[in-house]
Amino acid sequence: MTDRDLVDHGAPHLAVIGAGPAGLAAAVAAAARGVRVTLIDSAAEAGGQFYRQPAPALRARRPQALHHQWRAWERLRDGLAAHVEAGRVRHLTEHHVWFVERPPGGGFTVHALLGPEQRDRAAVRADAVLLATGGYEKVLPFPGWTLPGVVTAGGAQAMLKGSLAVSGRTAVVAGTGPLLLPVATGLAAAGVEVAALVESADPKAFLRRTRALVAQPAKVAEGAQYAAELLRHRVRPLARHTVVEAHGTERLEAVTVAALDVDGRVRSGTGRRIPCDTLAVGHGMLPHTDLAETLGCGLDGLAVRVDDEQRTDVPGVWAAGETTGIGGAALSLAEGHIAGRSAAARLRGTRPDPDGWAAAARARSRLRAFFTALDSVYAPPARWTDRITDDTVVCRCEEVTGGAIRAAVVELGAGDARTVKLLTRAGMGWCQGRVCGPAVAGLAGCELAVSRRPFARPVPLGVLARAGESEDG
Repeated sequence: MTDRDLVDHGAPHLAVIGAGPAGLAAAVAAAARGVRVTLIDSAAEAGGQFYRQPAPALRARRPQALHHQWRAWERLRDGLAAHVEAGRVRHLTEHHVWFVERPPGGGFTVHALLGPEQRDRAAVRADAVLLATGGYEKVLPFPGWTLPGVVTAGGAQAMLKGSLAVSGRTAVVAGTGPLLLPVATGLAAAGVEVAALVESADPKAFLRRTRALVAQPAKVAEGAQYAAELLRHRVRPLARHTVVEAHGTERLEAVTVAALDVDGRVRSGTGRRIPCDTLAVGHGMLPHTDLAETLGCGLDGLAVRVDDEQRTDVPGVWAAGETTGIGGAALSLAEGHIAGRSAAARLRGTRPDPDGWAAAARARSRLRAFFTALDSVYAPPARWTDRITDDTVVCRCEEVTGGAIRAAVVELGAGDARTVKLLTRAGMGWCQGRVCGPAVAGLAGCELAVSRRPFARPVPLGVLARAGESEDG
């Protein structure tokens, strides 16, 4: 079977990869300015994680109860529907993009696998590509983190938004970062007893960031609203605390939390055991950059580098949203709008008009400053690796323990994550180090670096074999 070519005849043609806030804003903005758009996404419905909707079969009566910024979603949803109906946008759902090719003749070919089984192939040919691939959660292991009942904070939120389900009756929400607030309040509103919100950050650190906070009064008000919801549901906040261990035999039964000192060490004698059947834990987000890397886009640290128009340093490739740096839905909307307008102008051979996106640019600047300040506050505790015991599984795919990684560093001289990977197989499994990467780097004492992969997701060998046969023919 060869690729099913999905070609829009007539130029210009923009392929937008990702239908979250950034991708939706970009697709709507570009389509409104005369560009034919193909919006490609792996989910069955548009919205991404932030605007994730319950399955239609659940017949949710008030899905907006699980969201804020609902009006922004309605505008995007209705705008997309209007462009789809008019034939300006084609929305391809359940298309899992694994590679973007630059053929010798110019333009781009976006390769995707279709449906839940990901067996059939599709190829979308376009004049330009806009990457809105979002981000994924950073996972830091600790004893017991592999027990059933321990989920990521984003996973708990996705379960609640997408299926109106929770994984238990009593939960602890822990880690660090602003995502913990909507997760805790969402679970509490759904009837879960949230026994504690365990945040490792120090609230006093916000006092040193007052300038950035004052510049975003809406965000401050949003935080205050979450705090009021926590108080109303009697959720106990534990600041400068961390989860030391998760306990259970067949599944999670309790967690031990403890206070942290100013250096990020666990304070002796402060441990307390909290019974629960769910632990939603998160330590921030990382940008999805796999497709950008395969295209040769430059990075600033772990994020895709872009200019004021959201252009990467690869001609014909734009990027917007969390892939250019984690900053939330409002920032993604602003970047997507700018990227869509810029791409439309460039593809149509006209000069971009920055005055047309001036408001979005101002919002982008303020929100970037705000989230830069938040990043400095919501950092994992400095000594988090101390809580990874030698028998704690770090790489779940290959079942590599903390002790094996430490032995590779101390006894075998590994000084970077790549060498640890070669010596222990940590990061060689299905996720290719996306989950264990931060922990391996932390234990190795090196900076987390982007791992260049030939494809953005695992691909069946049969797909590659057929691709080769197609090229040879």
